[in-house]
Amino acid sequence: MAQTDNIEPLSIEPSAFQPLDTAAAPPPQRGNPIRWVLVACATVFVLVMAFLLSARSLQITVVAEKPAEVTISGMALPFGERYLLRQGQYQVTAIAEGYHPMTSEVSVGDADSQSVELVLLPLPGLLSVNTQPSGARVSIDGASVGTTPLVDLAVEAGEHSLEVQLDRYLPQQQALAITGRQLPQSLELALAPAWAEVTINSQPPGAEILVDGETAANTPAVVEIMQGERQLIVQLPGYANWQQTLELAAGEPQDVGVIQLQPAAGVLELSSVPSGANVTLDGEFQGQTPLTLEISPARKHRLAVFKPGYRRHNSSVELPAAGSDAQVIKLQAQLGEVRFEISPANALVRVDGKPRGRGNQTLSLPAFEHSVEIVLDGHATVRRRVTPRPGLQQLVSVRLQTEQAARMERIKPEITSPLGQTLLLFKPQESQLANFTMGASRREPGRRANEVLHPVSLRRMFYLATTEVTNAQFRLFQADHNSGQIEGNSLNREHQPAVQMSWQQAASFCNWLSKREGLPAFYRETKGIINGYNPSATGYRLPSEAEWAWAARAEGSTLLKFPWGDSFPPTVAIENYADNTSAYVTGRILSGYTDGHVVSATVASFKPSKKGLYDMGGNVAEWVHDVYVIPSANGATVVDPLGPQSGDNYVIRGASWAHSKIAELRLSHRDYGQAGRDDVGFRLARYAE
Repeated sequence: MAQTDNIEPLSIEPSAFQPLDTAAAPPPQRGNPIRWVLVACATVFVLVMAFLLSARSLQITVVAEKPAEVTISGMALPFGERYLLRQGQYQVTAIAEGYHPMTSEVSVGDADSQSVELVLLPLPGLLSVNTQPSGARVSIDGASVGTTPLVDLAVEAGEHSLEVQLDRYLPQQQALAITGRQLPQSLELALAPAWAEVTINSQPPGAEILVDGETAANTPAVVEIMQGERQLIVQLPGYANWQQTLELAAGEPQDVGVIQLQPAAGVLELSSVPSGANVTLDGEFQGQTPLTLEISPARKHRLAVFKPGYRRHNSSVELPAAGSDAQVIKLQAQLGEVRFEISPANALVRVDGKPRGRGNQTLSLPAFEHSVEIVLDGHATVRRRVTPRPGLQQLVSVRLQTEQAARMERIKPEITSPLGQTLLLFKPQESQLANFTMGASRREPGRRANEVLHPVSLRRMFYLATTEVTNAQFRLFQADHNSGQIEGNSLNREHQPAVQMSWQQAASFCNWLSKREGLPAFYRETKGIINGYNPSATGYRLPSEAEWAWAARAEGSTLLKFPWGDSFPPTVAIENYADNTSAYVTGRILSGYTDGHVVSATVASFKPSKKGLYDMGGNVAEWVHDVYVIPSANGATVVDPLGPQSGDNYVIRGASWAHSKIAELRLSHRDYGQAGRDDVGFRLARYAE
């Protein structure tokens, strides 16, 4: 190593800067082109590698008969049917010849390999249809598309139903397969006729042929007649129509042959005086005049016209073919005399509805049955049927009744209910006590406060049952009814009076019985509840209190106090009361009285009253129609009283097997209630009109 200790350092000083002459400066150097190309290629390579590393494979299959062109929105790298795409949404469009273009939204996901199928819809096919003959109506799938010939009709691809129709030809229907894709298809159809050829001839010829009433030709002829059931008529003036029903099949000819026409019948318009006469032709009954007769031509026929009470007409008749005539036959009456004896003398006599004079007279009438009426104002019309006999005088004797008398005559004095109960007719207006006083005097022993004296008047006729309704009869209405027993003594035997029913049940029984007989119901009933009554109805009902009192008490011009008279106690067994044998049942008795029955007796066990009524004063007490009220003293006379339409309690009249006291045995005694009792029953009543 050399010695450097004595070497002095070099000193470098900058020299002053002097710019060069710009004109003389050299041009700047450009970048290397190859370098830039390499940079670009590197960039593309990086991008491609980035795309390839992030892309997914998508297979697109297009279903079509023709090759399809596929386009995809966005960046896609095709490899045959596969495309490389990054994840995301794409619009894929497929186009093929003969198909509708299709655009579909496709989603590319995270999977490495994916696929999608596009099914293209074919365009309509072009259909041509021709028929022999042309002009047929064509329908596809039920929709009309025109008439033949049809050329290049656009029809959607697929299966269809084709129908072809033409008047007078059989319709054709067939399946139709359309290829589509605007490919032409043609169809040739030969239509079959829907008629049959029918050969028709007649003797004589030249007759008109009618098919279903329409003129078709004249004989002889071969006529095309539509298939099916057809009415064939052949007619010629002067001859009877020939007709026949034909069953024809399309394409199957028929030969009717030669039709022998028969000369037409003549027409006879026949009437008679009087009309309604019987007519026979050659012994065969034809009807009654006026009528039209068909007469076989070119020969004589026997004609007979006859009517009861008239002489028979016989003649002959002959008409040419298709000829006509009119005859009026005047029948000669056969008369018989009828003598009329009429009272009153001014009564009018009508015969067959026509006035023939008044009072006594003798009439000559045709010998057949007549309707006779004898009429006079204020009197009931009398009608008779009379058949006079020639040569024998008949007598018709008539005495007219006033309408009131005739009406009363029609009302029966006794009727029977559908259950066999007897009801007697009562006419209180004809009795001495049509007007009477109900109740009892305050001075009468046993009289109670509800027996207020008040005047009533009975004008309407009524029917009243002779006996009380029995258990057997009531059980026809209510099968499970049980009247019960007391201390081992039955109240439930068939012919004992029915007890233990409420007033409502008794009234409902009356309506039920009215319905069985076809009578208008007296009681108004809603959902099984009696809530009023119809005073004009003639159906069964309970007797009114006034009717019961009149029927039990009125005897001549007096009112009975007890069923046996006015004295107390009774001396003989006249009704069923609480007698000596009933002591252990009732606890109270009519001392010294014995009737032989502990409880209720069989109905009608004792003698009836003078009115023919049983047990009015004993056996069981009875429901009557009226709502229970206490009458007003000194009130006006009430005619045919029925009381209020409804109420809480109803009147009970008459004594029973459980009664023994003087107050209870009096016929004016009044009780009330609504529920059933073991000693209360009922009997039937109804108005006569």
